[in-house]
Amino acid sequence: MKILVANLGSTSFKYRLYAMDGEKLLARGGFERIGTPSSPFFVEANGKRDEGAIPAPDHAVAVRACLSQLTERGCLAQGNDLAAIGFKAVHARGISGAHRVTPSVLQAMEDYNTVAPAHNPPYVAAMRLLAREFPSLPLVAAFETGFHQSIPPSEGFYAVPREWIQKHGIRRWGFHGASHRYIAGRGAQLLGKPEARLVSCHLGGSSSLCAVSAGKSVACSLGMSPQSGLPHNNRVGDFDVFALPALMRETGKSLDQLLDDLANRSGLEGLSGYRDVRDIEKAAGEGEPRAREALDVFVGSIRHYLGAYMVALGGADGIFFTGGIGENSSLIRSEVCRGLEWAGIELDPAANGKARGEAPIHNGSSKVQLWILPTNEEIVVARQARDLLAGGGSA
Repeated sequence: MKILVANLGSTSFKYRLYAMDGEKLLARGGFERIGTPSSPFFVEANGKRDEGAIPAPDHAVAVRACLSQLTERGCLAQGNDLAAIGFKAVHARGISGAHRVTPSVLQAMEDYNTVAPAHNPPYVAAMRLLAREFPSLPLVAAFETGFHQSIPPSEGFYAVPREWIQKHGIRRWGFHGASHRYIAGRGAQLLGKPEARLVSCHLGGSSSLCAVSAGKSVACSLGMSPQSGLPHNNRVGDFDVFALPALMRETGKSLDQLLDDLANRSGLEGLSGYRDVRDIEKAAGEGEPRAREALDVFVGSIRHYLGAYMVALGGADGIFFTGGIGENSSLIRSEVCRGLEWAGIELDPAANGKARGEAPIHNGSSKVQLWILPTNEEIVVARQARDLLAGGGSA
């Protein structure tokens, strides 16, 4: 069985192709600037990378080009032996887990366009197009909220009228589910402890922490929407909604305009003027106070949730750093762990500075193991699609 895992943006399509017998990665690639006369693409397969550009007016054309390229390189058989396309979907009203993409699933996603404005609209548009253009090819949406269905009310409920929770689904849903699911499984293997208590720190353009006990999510910093929790590159993170009426009076902006500011011009970019943590670290090193403050806010938020989750878990056996920032910023890892010896967390500065890929970064006396662990969201989505097809229903 071969499954293509798609990561969609409004003008992009990135993919990985897996042979699920042995979970072998056969190829990876992507298209950018879809909808323009010249869409750059790359494809890596059989140890070779090719690049180019073609006209790709929509995602369906890009997917057809992808399938043709993979067939030319021998990754797919002539006539196409692809079993399904799996999507790392984000959120839908009343739906979680993995589902075949149907009109009702697309409508449920569309109902939450305002909850996940950066993610749902491009996915819904592309999925509708692909469902129409490839009617015989199963499309599977694996929702990021699925891993967090085990979160108890103590960590999942807001203190709002119960009707809001029961009738309208207003609660902490949690996201980055594929990443946290992968870290939970691989982390327990590295610790040699299936019942491990671990904290998964997914730090990147979008960031979250997740508390995991015996392979199950028990808390996640992301809430009802992916705009919540830690500060993101340009999204606000936690925010007091009662500030909005004051902002409407002071700025003259509408609610929609302010929500757009919070979703697109806030977070680390709003604080520092820079969206990329590498640029923020550089600016902070050169003495820019706004950049230093942005780092302090980011690290402070990580430490806030880390402490809360160690309390929720009754301690931790391991802390895992993943995502673009988690894997590559020794500064952020060092500042997160600074002064936490009292909690059994002791970072090895030398290991932290030079470690790359999957690697331990704790010293010999640390009671809590610290790891850099690259995530693999795509293989998680591929597994969910495989299991859904094998079961014939929802997973």
